[in-house]
Formats: sequence, structure tokens, C-alpha cells
Amino acid sequence: MADSKNKEVDEKLREIKEEVVNCKKCSLYKNRNLPVVGEGSHDADIVFIGEAPGKNEDQTGRPFCGRAGGILDKLLDSIDLKRENVYICNILKCKPPGNRDPQKGEIRSCTPYLQRQLKAISPTIISPLGKYAMEFLMNKCGLEEEVKGISKIHGKIYETKAFILDAKLIPLYHPAVATYNPNMMDTLKEDFQILKEVIEE
Repeated sequence: MADSKNKEVDEKLREIKEEVVNCKKCSLYKNRNLPVVGEGSHDADIVFIGEAPGKNEDQTGRPFCGRAGGILDKLLDSIDLKRENVYICNILKCKPPGNRDPQKGEIRSCTPYLQRQLKAISPTIISPLGKYAMEFLMNKCGLEEEVKGISKIHGKIYETKAFILDAKLIPLYHPAVATYNPNMMDTLKEDFQILKEVIEE
């Protein structure tokens, strides 16, 4: 995990990690190997948020370390961003059984950790990856009326001062879409170019 200039942020994130490791708020803790708290720079301007750990993440405790993670790394490379300079996490910290979708109760139990992570890091850009992260964050940011399918709003830029901080919310496809449909890689790269333009503003 990258060093932060701000020891207070480091301490807040360390506390969250300890709480997640000991968390029993929902039943997912019973079958996990390792919780996946988050990884990257504590000074990150961009936070990427997926939906839940998969098999590889559950075994390593690292977010996006499987096939989808490899695609995310390529997308970051395409806009000259290093993984260690962003922060990556999920709305759920534990792997759902059978890689199923997150359930409402699990999201409700787990996302207070995410909210505290975002508040501590205070990024200028938040990019939810995929449907579940997008819906949760847009609802929390007072953008309920803007919520549509990810295919309709990916790459759009939303200004928000609601929720916990003043940031741009930019929903993106989950990188896993390119593992099922390689033709989606071009669309993903185009969306990351939008990210680059916002960063350079």
C-alpha cells in the first residue's frame, strides 16, 4: 500500500481495515478467506470502486487481481496512470458465494466502510465500475433521477456536492465486460480517455 503524506489519513484507513478484518455484520465473513479492504495511494485523486471480490481477490486480499484486474491495469496504462497512484476498492469487502451479485442487506452492512474510506481519501474523481457500485453511489450522491443502465451513462461526468465530498462521479463499465466481449475494450479505452481529460483539467 502506498505511503501517504497525511498520517491522519493512514490511521483512519488502518482503523477501517482492522474493523473489516473483524467484521461479522453479514454472513459473508463465514466463507471468506481474506477480506478485500482496498489498495493504492492514500492521496489518490481517483478512487475506482467495483462491486465485490472474486475468487482471486478472496485468496490474495487484493482488489482486481484476476482477469478483470489485468484489463484495469491496461486501461490505466492507456492514460499513463500507475495503479499505485490510484485507490481501488469494492462496495463489498467479502466475496459472495458462487460469485453471485451483492444483496441489498450486504450492501447496507458493508458500505459504511466505503463511505469512511472515501471521506478519508477525499478524491476529486470517483469512478464506480459496473451496475451495483454505480447505483449505490449515484443514489448516495443525490443523483437518483440520473440512474439508468450502465450502457446509457458510462463515461458521463456528474458533479456532486452531496454524500461526503465535492467530487466528480464518472460511472464506467466494469472491466470484466471485456473478458466476455473483447470488442468492449475500445469502449473502455474511450471512457478512460474521458477520465484523463478530467484529470488534466
